[in-house]
Amino acid sequence: MRNIALILTYEGTAYHGWQAQKNLATVQQTLEKAIKMVVGHTVHVTGCGRTDAGVHARCYVANFRTESTIPAERLPYALNTHLPVDIAVTKAFDVHEGFNAIGSCVRKEYTYTIYNSRLRDPFYVNRAWFYPKHLDEKIMQRAADQFVGTHDFAAVRSLGTEVKSTVRTVYYYKVERRGDIIELKVCANGFLYNMARAMAGTVIYAAEGKIAPEQIGALLESGNRTAAGPTVPAGGLYMTHLWYDDGVEKFECSENS
Repeated sequence: MRNIALILTYEGTAYHGWQAQKNLATVQQTLEKAIKMVVGHTVHVTGCGRTDAGVHARCYVANFRTESTIPAERLPYALNTHLPVDIAVTKAFDVHEGFNAIGSCVRKEYTYTIYNSRLRDPFYVNRAWFYPKHLDEKIMQRAADQFVGTHDFAAVRSLGTEVKSTVRTVYYYKVERRGDIIELKVCANGFLYNMARAMAGTVIYAAEGKIAPEQIGALLESGNRTAAGPTVPAGGLYMTHLWYDDGVEKFECSENS
């Protein structure tokens, strides 16, 4: 039995997230149907994370097991003929038996995109959050810096999937402006439900003057979700970089892969 890893990219507007759900279109179900048509049997695809409804992925890693002898390098071409235009497999390769797309992932990066202009642009609908009031990226960076390190992030998560611990380590949180586009890039060893979107909302809260950047440390210590910023819309969020190192497989998946 082969274990195949896939790198894919998708525009998530039409899907209710990654995770399979009854009577709802999801990326996992769509991909599993395509794989079945190519390899000739039902498969279960393990994804690197449960992206929410409307969230996108510039890079995403998944794996499945098959007895098919189709060479891995041919799989992207075969799968893409059975996938809708908003999902594409870009790479496929054989991995060892113990590789797991979520369990073997050691770091993830999400990017939140804001279209910061007084006039909206229809080409950014569902792909960036239109925010007409000017945002000071320097204040936003001061706020973002407060999240870096190992903290209890219960104050910036939504109730959902049960987890053993709400402690995570954030390695960097960068605020970058290019014209009217502001990108918030955050890398951590794991993310809680809606954590990246709530962190972005809290950074924007700071830019709005509703909270001082230096208060965020105390906010995290309090664990008070109502004191943090809102969970910003899903359409601006992208999974953009993944790091793998399980002692056997070592590779990166980035938006430039």
